[in-house]
Amino acid sequence: MNLSARILPLLLVLAAPLGAALVENTVSYRQGETALEGFRVHDGAKAGKRPAVLVIHQWTGLSENERRRSRMLADLGYTVLAADIYGTGIRPKPPAAGKEAGKYKGDRALFRARLEAALDLLRADPLTDPARIAVIGYCFGGTGALEVARSGAAVAGVVSFHGGLDAPEDMKAAAGKIPAKVLVLHGADDPFVSAAEIAGFQKEMTAAKADWQMVYYSGAVHSFTQPEAGSDPSDLTPKF
Repeated sequence: MNLSARILPLLLVLAAPLGAALVENTVSYRQGETALEGFRVHDGAKAGKRPAVLVIHQWTGLSENERRRSRMLADLGYTVLAADIYGTGIRPKPPAAGKEAGKYKGDRALFRARLEAALDLLRADPLTDPARIAVIGYCFGGTGALEVARSGAAVAGVVSFHGGLDAPEDMKAAAGKIPAKVLVLHGADDPFVSAAEIAGFQKEMTAAKADWQMVYYSGAVHSFTQPEAGSDPSDLTPKF
């Protein structure tokens, strides 16, 4: 089965109806000394372990956008955890959001530690089948999903929705160290990801011998999955 077939159920979240008996709650956890607050949801009418998805938020922190996508995934039968990278109560608005996101993009070790804390929580969930975990992220979170892959985490797949693709040289993927299948969904008219960044990412994945694919959407810019962000290619206002 190719990667597109494996990832198709995740892509259906963009149009899936909500009809399951969803159970959702806020979950408190920690990474080191930092208190974090995620969002967990599952179908309460379904019994037993099931595939799971970790959702990584965009630059303003865990928001209704991620909760909405999490509910869609839970409706499809997944156990879902929307992670909190920033910390409890830290939900910045632009331009402060750019500074907060930059803190983690500039310190990939810290970023990975926050991602790992969320993955550990999801793996420990009694409803999670640890052999079937995927990680998806939006914009800043798309970068996070790729960091999970680069870290060599034992997950089945990662999906970056309009995420940044760059990585510092010392944090790039090592050959043979990406067990996850990697899918990048990218706006062809995204003004914030340069051709050089795309080429660098593709070179990195190829050198790492990763199983990766990249899909371009014509006319789409940054944040194309978020209706509230707009999708006009002529609007060059940053929307991470």
